[in-house]
Amino acid sequence: MKTVIPGGSGQIGTFLARALVKQGHEVVVLSRAPAPRSGGAISAWRTVTWDGTTLGEWARELDGADVLVNLAGRSVNCRYGPANRAAIMDSRVNSTRVLGEAVARAQKPPRVWLQASTATIYCHRYDAPNDEATGILGGDEPGAPDTWNFSIDVAKTWERVFSEVPAPAARPDMRKVALRAAMVMNPERGSTFDLLLGLVRFGLGGRAGDGRQFMSWIHHADFVRAVLWLIEHEEVAGTVNLAAPNPLPHADYMRALREAWGMPIGLPASKWMLEVGCFVMRSETELILKSRRVVPGRLRQGGFEFEFAEWPKAAAALCEEWRRARHESRDGRRGVRP
Repeated sequence: MKTVIPGGSGQIGTFLARALVKQGHEVVVLSRAPAPRSGGAISAWRTVTWDGTTLGEWARELDGADVLVNLAGRSVNCRYGPANRAAIMDSRVNSTRVLGEAVARAQKPPRVWLQASTATIYCHRYDAPNDEATGILGGDEPGAPDTWNFSIDVAKTWERVFSEVPAPAARPDMRKVALRAAMVMNPERGSTFDLLLGLVRFGLGGRAGDGRQFMSWIHHADFVRAVLWLIEHEEVAGTVNLAAPNPLPHADYMRALREAWGMPIGLPASKWMLEVGCFVMRSETELILKSRRVVPGRLRQGGFEFEFAEWPKAAAALCEEWRRARHESRDGRRGVRP
């Protein structure tokens, strides 16, 4: 099976590419930057350069491919000023449109297109979970900050552009799936988990705001397993929530992370403190304060089984991965052989 992953050079794309290669599949990553060379090492997959906007030689990779998994899009971990807003929106819309053009021109297009979206599309709420059938889309919450509405507008526009891509004439039955993913927890440097664990390690991992806002998440292993499951299950199309089945309030989420790390204290942060901190870190409080209560209705109905359905188990596993990766990194710098 050949899989093409636009935007696959990031953390999540790398986890997915590794899993596919391990199963013996061919993987091609489309990236704005050439594949880095490290000590002459050869990557297990090919990286082809593209600009995410215009057709080019990269489009040949889609002709004869079996699967397209589009993860392209500028990071949202930034301040939402005019330039960043334009980059966040354009990187998602333009890449989706040009992939549609490439698929339309292919003589043998992929049989399935999995398209990144986000669980942020759902409204800020505490009262009930959002699944694909009954979830309430956001954008109309009274008093919601402009930054929250911007994120929802991006998500809605992203999905609309994807839905408008017509099925290619060469494969009118091409299956399309929009992946409304929650925060993917992984131990890599700079990841969401790495940042949250950094707060815990320094005794700052208490509740944020009132701590009532729900945290939706998915362990990176379950994210990869869910993507592979969706590739295999040809009966599934449309929108699918990629989130663990048990979201929990922020205060409980951070308490479980502190326990997993062995940190007895966690100082809380008020809303104004978070505003100042996010300004210094060049990020937005939406990533912390918006209540994302999202559940995987269609995955569960289809029989998908999560390895990490509960956050305490996932947090313990991630802490162990984090420790192991840092030890291996230090040993590598010292020239210690395993």
